[in-house]
Amino acid sequence: MTARPQDAALRRGRRAARLRRAVTGWGFVSPFTILFAVFMAGPVLISLAMSFTDMRSADVRDPLGVNFVGLDQYAKVFGDPLFLKASGNTAFFVLVGVPLTMAAGLAVALGLNSGLTRFKTVFRVGYYLPVVTSIVAVSVVWRFLLQPDTGLVNGLLGLVGVDGPNWLDDENLSLPSLVVMAAWRNLGFQMVIFLAGLQAIPANLYEAARLDGASRRQQFRHVTLPMLRPTMLFVAVITTISYLQFFEESYVMTQGGPLNSTLSVSFHVFKQFGFGNYGYASAMSYVLFVAIVALSLLWFRLLKRKDQ
Repeated sequence: MTARPQDAALRRGRRAARLRRAVTGWGFVSPFTILFAVFMAGPVLISLAMSFTDMRSADVRDPLGVNFVGLDQYAKVFGDPLFLKASGNTAFFVLVGVPLTMAAGLAVALGLNSGLTRFKTVFRVGYYLPVVTSIVAVSVVWRFLLQPDTGLVNGLLGLVGVDGPNWLDDENLSLPSLVVMAAWRNLGFQMVIFLAGLQAIPANLYEAARLDGASRRQQFRHVTLPMLRPTMLFVAVITTISYLQFFEESYVMTQGGPLNSTLSVSFHVFKQFGFGNYGYASAMSYVLFVAIVALSLLWFRLLKRKDQ
């Protein structure tokens, strides 16, 4: 049974229409695709290839003259005591900073959602202002606040008879000081996200819990926290990624000191690029990338919904 000419013409018309739609769609997305390929995907792939070479700044003029060294750069990374020191500092910054920031953001969100009725918008704006303020400006202000002789923090401690330490020049206090500053700056962002999550919880769940005799603490544990799991997952992943890459705080406030006690992995990578060790710095960058992916997957495993 042969196809009728009308059916064949109809199929050709449909194929032509699909082709026109595809060409039109690719035409609209081509500017972004080209920019992404040239300025994002291209440099990422080049830096990945660079991590398997011994490329230095002197090789920029003759990139074909670099040597392929395989995994030697990665072995060098894990044998570098300074990188291990920076990794420990970064791990401390994440393990202490992320829970501290999340707890502070959630506490402020709970207060704005339930206890505060007047001037709620003013408080929201006030808590969020540090987030939109330049991190360099915030770091400079905190550096003055933590000065040992003229800083406001030690001045307040002096009013109660406490001799404040040199916060940024003490090897044991410098990194915790940066953690506190980062938590203060970022809790406004988490407050906004948590507040949106709290307002999305149905009120009838709390009414049912109160009818069952649940206290406010039990309501928080058995209603609020389970319903906030998706919000907590988003906040935890975003904050972890940000804190794993912390750089400006250390660069502006301490320059990685004292005795490399605030040196982060990102700052170490930045220094190695400045020294011209491009291959070595690229390898460190991808070690940090793997750590970001691994911790993000861990958060997804810990905070995913139990019914998934």
